[in-house]
Amino acid sequence: MSRVLKGATFVLPDRLVADGALAIGHDLIEGIGSHLVHGAADVVLDPRWLVVPGFVDVHVHGSLGDDVLDPSAPVRQVARHLPRFGVTAFCPTTVACEPQALRRVLDAVADVRRMPEASGARVLKAHLESNFIAPDYRGAQPLDCIRKPPAAALSPGDASAPAFTGQDLRDEIARHADEVGIVTLAPEIDGALALIADLVSCGHRVSMGHSGADYDAARAGIAAGACHATHLFNRMPPLSHRAPGLIGAVLESDGVASEIIFDGHHVHPAVALAAMRAKRPERVMAITDASSVAGLPLGSTGNLGGRRITAHHDLARLDDGTIAGSVLTMDRAFRMLVQQMGVSILDAVKVCSTTPARELGLDQQGAIEVGAFADLTVLDEDLRVVMTLVGGHVAYTRQ
Repeated sequence: MSRVLKGATFVLPDRLVADGALAIGHDLIEGIGSHLVHGAADVVLDPRWLVVPGFVDVHVHGSLGDDVLDPSAPVRQVARHLPRFGVTAFCPTTVACEPQALRRVLDAVADVRRMPEASGARVLKAHLESNFIAPDYRGAQPLDCIRKPPAAALSPGDASAPAFTGQDLRDEIARHADEVGIVTLAPEIDGALALIADLVSCGHRVSMGHSGADYDAARAGIAAGACHATHLFNRMPPLSHRAPGLIGAVLESDGVASEIIFDGHHVHPAVALAAMRAKRPERVMAITDASSVAGLPLGSTGNLGGRRITAHHDLARLDDGTIAGSVLTMDRAFRMLVQQMGVSILDAVKVCSTTPARELGLDQQGAIEVGAFADLTVLDEDLRVVMTLVGGHVAYTRQ
């Protein structure tokens, strides 16, 4: 017999169904609607609650004390943390690092994807917020790990550079091709356009970010195959009516989906809302850019790619004050969208669940529909997480 969830409001792709019911068989949604046969396996939910598709975060470095680049490569541990925030799938995200560190985390991604846990969020292919970025727009990324793409790589004999090149990094990506999903790079740097075409031809998704690209350079990146923008507005030149730059190129291009950090600090809510209206929810992905101090108390310390960070009010910072990712969680992003920005529940679900899933080609995730995985998040009347199910199994429940 299928297990049936009933009583709450279910958020479907095109409507809300109050006092609904949803049948789960194995790890899939088998039926939706009041006509379902109920039985002893029913789970009765509060009628004030919402059931939404599990959140999909395509840009998260860590949480609750763990960073995916820690020497112990705790990708599995981060996967266990995230369901408490309503996340059912995520892309483990790196910063610029040495090839050995990249190998370690990609090996860990492969291990968890091969042997997933019911109590953890699904581990998707990694997001490399990579070494191929503009030094002036690196933010908290380590300068000594930034490299030019292979065609323009520094010589290993250059005494000013560590003993690895852009080609060494590209080789590591090739070795772990099945575990690399998104690669962020700056389209204006030497050799970037050739690298974009190369990565796209190998099935990777190229994102533009940490970049000082002007409009023409950004358009060239899009023409070469880039279809994603990393945390739009952050670590790139501001939009100007005479110099639209990377932001203008992304906003006008329907072929590019954009990440936005909906914490009210990285991007002002009015600007974030304007971008959503320009791009439409179908082309916007809510991300956290969460660091290892996400979910920890104010003043807690952790690390980002080996560098010490501290949890400040709604931001994570290096010791020198540089913003280093966020302390945002996906449930908070959802509340920001609905409660403070006035976005509809349907559109908030699109940017937190459906759009990221569709952009990554995850046809059975990101929406409540028959045949999809039973990856579900139950929210109370204040939009706080009550329960998270991954493949129909309870991965988190609030005590």
